[in-house]
Amino acid sequence: MIEIIFLAIALSMDAFAVSLTIGVSNPKQIQKMALLAGLYFGIAQGLMPLFGYLGGVAIFGWLGEYTQWIAFILLLIIGIKMIYEALTSPPEKGVTSKKYSHHALLMLAIATSIDALAAGFTLTLMSINGIYACIIIAIITFLFSYAGVLMGRSSSVWLGNKAEIFGGVVLIFLGFKVLI
Repeated sequence: MIEIIFLAIALSMDAFAVSLTIGVSNPKQIQKMALLAGLYFGIAQGLMPLFGYLGGVAIFGWLGEYTQWIAFILLLIIGIKMIYEALTSPPEKGVTSKKYSHHALLMLAIATSIDALAAGFTLTLMSINGIYACIIIAIITFLFSYAGVLMGRSSSVWLGNKAEIFGGVVLIFLGFKVLI
């Protein structure tokens, strides 16, 4: 259970970082944007690992003894990618008020949850129900996204990069745990 919570927190860091930006750029519609961001990001982060999990059940059946190495490599790559992107993309400064349409939120939700698709493959190696794990991931991402929009109103976006670095490190540690 604790592995799933750590995985969910790590996967939600991209959505959290984007939610901070949404909060900074929408101070007048903060409650509405927090709810919408939470719903879009939570649903996307819950569905993507489910697709990965279902695909992983089929694929890992063929790969047998190599599944732990594949899961390790996937989590390692995702974690390194998150850290690299956090270190190479500077925080936005002077963000002005910006409208986020439902289409824009959907695109952001999909973009931030692509790594969750790959991480979903690793759920087949954990001794838990994959659907249960995806529900936990969705709920935690909703909470982080909702809070991120609210925090974005009163903070700067600098926190977003640090959150992504934390998420990347957690994914790398989970990769090593799967391997061991």
